[in-house]
Amino acid sequence: MSPFRPDLVDVWIFRVRTPGPTPSSGLLPGRFGSTPEDGSGGLAGAAAPGSATSARGVVPGSATPASSAATAADLEILLLRRSPGRILPGLWQCVSGSLESDERPTAGALRELREETGFDAAEIAGLFDLDQVNQFHEPSYRAIVTSAVFAVRVGAAAEPVLSHEHDEMRWVSPAEALGLVIWPAYRESIRRIDENLIDPDRAIWFELTLEGDRARR
Repeated sequence: MSPFRPDLVDVWIFRVRTPGPTPSSGLLPGRFGSTPEDGSGGLAGAAAPGSATSARGVVPGSATPASSAATAADLEILLLRRSPGRILPGLWQCVSGSLESDERPTAGALRELREETGFDAAEIAGLFDLDQVNQFHEPSYRAIVTSAVFAVRVGAAAEPVLSHEHDEMRWVSPAEALGLVIWPAYRESIRRIDENLIDPDRAIWFELTLEGDRARR
């Protein structure tokens, strides 16, 4: 293999209005313990340090299915509008930013998520690799740049705190999101979330831990 580092990371944020199972039963697999997906931001129910679940959450696939699974009608995508004074002002987008030197892509994705929306481990119900890498020409760089694309599921009541980089946000349906975004690669990301990440049996194949490892092994 000849792996290479992307220049950028994109992070799409979504939530599901109707409670349903996530790949890890609504509990985040990561170093911060198990976090409820109710958007409360607390660590209620976290496993004790040193326990089997404190490092990685519950075992993927071990959850008891909910009585009613989420559907596309329950899905909401978060769109952010770029602020005036920036390149491409007024563009509706996801979280996006450059990787820092020697930063792991997933670490960069979580850092950008926190900087642009305030969401951290307490709000994250799932981190996913969308199996998508975009390459595009950026005139300001006079070069082709590469972006690795991720998605984060947050609780149904979670709300972002915007940074100076964006001046408006909207939770919208997939259909509304497809109508608002401009770049074809953005539309592809929205479709992948809709098709793969609200079905727990499919989503588990895309899920990552906060450390950037595959949740399913």
